[in-house]
Amino acid sequence: MRRYETISIIRPNVGEDEVKAISQKTADIIEGESGTILKVDNWGLKKLAYPIKKEPQGYYVHTVYAAIPSSVSEMERIFKIDDRVLKFMTIKLQDVYTPDPEVEEVEEVAEVAEVAEVAEVAEVAEETPAKTEVSEETKED
Repeated sequence: MRRYETISIIRPNVGEDEVKAISQKTADIIEGESGTILKVDNWGLKKLAYPIKKEPQGYYVHTVYAAIPSSVSEMERIFKIDDRVLKFMTIKLQDVYTPDPEVEEVEEVAEVAEVAEVAEVAEVAEETPAKTEVSEETKED
């Protein structure tokens, strides 16, 4: 098995439900051939750098998975047929993927720690009062 990532851009007029349906169909293809989905990240509706098929915006979906090459070919074939998919790109990240539970656990702990740190910074920012500058003219009066 190899590790891949695919970024797909889906037409903006399809709606969130169909974006989830396309993501689920992708997962079904990969898992149908004994692959595993490692991460699905819906980036949402974004403005495109240039129009693709006359669309100025698109839903971005980032998927990281481990699969065999034939399932990747099948997924890309389905993307080419589906008119709702504007564009996609698949990149091979690793030639040989071996699931390592320790590494995945460490990555999850790092993500949780990062979220906690962001929340702590937000709390500190809310608690600190805004500083007001006193101008020299006010001091003289």
